[in-house]
Amino acid sequence: MEQDKMRDQKSSRRIVFATGNQGKMREIREIMSDFDMEIVSMKEAGVETDVVEDGKSFIENSFLKAEVIAAKCKECGYTEDIVLADDSGLVVDALNGEPGIYSARYLGEDTPYSVKNAEILRRMEGVPKDKRSARFVCAIACVMPDGSKLSAEETYEGAIGYEEKGKNGFGYDPIFYLPDRGLYSAELDPDEKNRISHRGKALMKMRELLADKLASTPIL
Repeated sequence: MEQDKMRDQKSSRRIVFATGNQGKMREIREIMSDFDMEIVSMKEAGVETDVVEDGKSFIENSFLKAEVIAAKCKECGYTEDIVLADDSGLVVDALNGEPGIYSARYLGEDTPYSVKNAEILRRMEGVPKDKRSARFVCAIACVMPDGSKLSAEETYEGAIGYEEKGKNGFGYDPIFYLPDRGLYSAELDPDEKNRISHRGKALMKMRELLADKLASTPIL
């Protein structure tokens, strides 16, 4: 009976998101909550591996992660897992697009975002208001159990502010200013941020793509 139980657990449908970032997982669970399946992080799925993100774009890096994690899940016997991965970052026009695809590794892998934010603000000193444009980009890749793939990419337009403000959000949110709202991203209510942010919009687009895919080719 124990073997049957394990077999049932491994054949059950899960969404595995290739991240260990709890801020991301909170957003993902909120947006994907209407799917009738467990939504787990890579760590919660029992997958621990390093992925070399050497792609030249956000979407390339997201597929690199999704494909590696999907293969690892199958190796562990989870043959019905739907694997999602994202690559996202901050693109600052006045800094020639930096930090871009290197946003998570900017100034080093383990450098606190407070230090990263302070450095970007320092580099932006003296840049006039009309030249401070920036955007967050999020690309999400999906690898289905049958090997088919889906992708979604969205942006979140704004500007680099002059200070850090707000306690919500994470990462570069405290320096990302939204001129049309007069607020920093880290000052937004989480529900509002999910509606307008790069990751929120990309996840909602992916949710629609995934719902259509599951409706047309249900996983048995």
